[in-house]
Amino acid sequence: MASWRRESPRNRAGQGSGSMRAARKPQQRDPPSEAVDAGESMTELPQWLRLYFYGMHGVTLDILLSSAQGLLADSDPKLFGFSSPYLCIMHSLTHFLLEKIYSQKKCFQGRPVVFHLVFYPSVYIGLQILIGNINTLTEHVRIVSATHLVVHYLLALYFTQVFHKGLARLRYHCPGKRTLATPAERTLEPLPNNGLPDVVRFLFFGMHGFLDEIIFTSIFNLVEKSDRTMSGHTSLWSFLMYGSCSLVVEKLYLHLHFRRGWSTWRRLPIYICFIYTWEFCWGLALRQYGACSWDYSHYPFNFMGLITLLYLPGWVCISLYQDILSNVLLRVVVCAKDEERGHSWQGAGVNVCPVSRKKHLL
Repeated sequence: MASWRRESPRNRAGQGSGSMRAARKPQQRDPPSEAVDAGESMTELPQWLRLYFYGMHGVTLDILLSSAQGLLADSDPKLFGFSSPYLCIMHSLTHFLLEKIYSQKKCFQGRPVVFHLVFYPSVYIGLQILIGNINTLTEHVRIVSATHLVVHYLLALYFTQVFHKGLARLRYHCPGKRTLATPAERTLEPLPNNGLPDVVRFLFFGMHGFLDEIIFTSIFNLVEKSDRTMSGHTSLWSFLMYGSCSLVVEKLYLHLHFRRGWSTWRRLPIYICFIYTWEFCWGLALRQYGACSWDYSHYPFNFMGLITLLYLPGWVCISLYQDILSNVLLRVVVCAKDEERGHSWQGAGVNVCPVSRKKHLL
């Protein structure tokens, strides 16, 4: 009996420790389970967002190439570039097709040189020649020079080595149900954890500024000059202006909305004042070197020909749309490179983080 009493606590302790181990096992798997739940909310970029970005990116390339040609021809410091909404749509579709072609690189396993240096560039150059002749197929086919072929080949290498790889690392956080917070509660709300660096956001806003200018000037040419090609123009300086201005306006949005709890109509006057100040300062600096690409002297309510109240409705619309773009970009994050290896645009669209993969092996 004594021995039983001495062993009984040990047996009970052993049983207790065993039960505690059994109880701990589910708890040890809880973090991976939470990782799966968190990972499942991160998906690949939505198709509409990719098409949107492809159009901006294509318009940016059009402007860069046309402005480079103009600079070599007449050395104009205004650095004008050209594109159109038609080309924006074509770039969205062709970039989307190139994305599908890039996802088939696994078919060239063991022959990456053939895919990256021969197959993909050939498809890319063929699509660019088709886009270049899309408006003249019924009249005459434009001959592509050797210089254009070299430029397109270099751009194809950029797409396959930089563009697609960088885009494959982006993930989109699908928003869940959120409860409305009062202004007092929003003042205590921390700033969103933004995964995109400011450099990437600057590039995005700069390209979007190009798109804004092309759409506006193409509509203006259609109404004023009956130009059915809807060709628009802008300046390379607009990239720096829009990129830097929109980045600052976004910082204002994050602070005033999330920290101060200000409504849209309280933030809007600050946006407008900053935009007009930014446009005036840039125009004044560029005018000193003959590089200012706009002159509002013939418009009413202008100041020194650099700003005009006639464009106030347009700036209001752009400011309101800026908040929408910022909300979209806040949901985009950059994943780790090891996640990129398992990523495919043709996949299920759910990003499973490396930690969650361990759970499936347990």
